[in-house]
Amino acid sequence: MAPVPPARHLLKAKDCADAMFAERIGVDDMAAAAGLSRAHFSREFKRVFGESPNDYLLTRRLERAASLLRDTDYPVNEICLMIGLRSVGTFTAAFKRTYGKPPNAYRESMPPAARNVPMPPCLIRAHTRQQKVSTK
Repeated sequence: MAPVPPARHLLKAKDCADAMFAERIGVDDMAAAAGLSRAHFSREFKRVFGESPNDYLLTRRLERAASLLRDTDYPVNEICLMIGLRSVGTFTAAFKRTYGKPPNAYRESMPPAARNVPMPPCLIRAHTRQQKVSTK
């Protein structure tokens, strides 16, 4: 059986980060998933993907936070914890650096989350049907 190319190991680590970004996962966990030492993993990850493992993990977390800010009414501090960060200050600073606005301002610039709630087709049909007007 031929050995697995290193890129496959790095993809395993990336998949691990994608699946577990809300957990207390770090570079050591990603390196373990890749079967590499922390230092070698960090160098290879940056060489292959163009960013450090920490930056990748933070980007994934902030993308999820932006989605939660757009689509829910959860408070910012809850979103911070949901995406695996422990400090609202760190979260706010990183979010502002990435999106150009703090989380609350980002949310205010989006339509209200209630607008994004899917409406079942049967309700749409029932409330948009032409009603017969009685001419009595």
